[in-house]
Amino acid sequence: MTERVQIVVEPLSPAIAGAAKPRSAVLWLQGITLAWMLVELGVAAYAAATSHSPAMLAFGSDSLVELLSATVVLLPWIPGMAISERKASRASGVLLFLLAFVVAAIALASLALRSRPETSRAGIGITVAALIAMPVLASLKRHEARRSRNAALAADAVQSATCAYIALIALAGLAVNAAFHLPWFDSMAALAAIPFLIQEGRSAWQGHVCGCC
Repeated sequence: MTERVQIVVEPLSPAIAGAAKPRSAVLWLQGITLAWMLVELGVAAYAAATSHSPAMLAFGSDSLVELLSATVVLLPWIPGMAISERKASRASGVLLFLLAFVVAAIALASLALRSRPETSRAGIGITVAALIAMPVLASLKRHEARRSRNAALAADAVQSATCAYIALIALAGLAVNAAFHLPWFDSMAALAAIPFLIQEGRSAWQGHVCGCC
């Protein structure tokens, strides 16, 4: 007598399916961020080198820090490199403090040396592009961070918003200098970002997930 063996494949439980969704969303968002920041960093570095603009150099530094921040968010899913969200959030806070220091150093050095930055079409182009792309990414990250309670992603959303802010002041510095030949305005515009960076760095360090949501 032959017995029938029935194999039943049960669907994923809501808990498992729900856990896979945030992970997929985070990986997708951070993958786009990494690709964009690599392009942004390359163009910004070229523009800063050719125009000698502290605001553009600050913008390029921000691109580098944002690249590192996006990588930090991905670490929990890299085998052998998993870290807690608390540590990842604090690492993002440290990166924000680092960015504030870099911006201040570049701007003050430029003022002290009385450098005369030139207009850069590449710089204007990449800052305009960042003003369009980064607020969208920041909004998507804030939404996902609020939904998944991911502190590191919340801090990285601040980084993306900061990138748009730095892009705005860099563009303002380039535009005013080009129109009115005021080289010092470029450095002053860069310094205007520092209080914002310090405040958001403190929030990220303290792990305020919804502070930027």
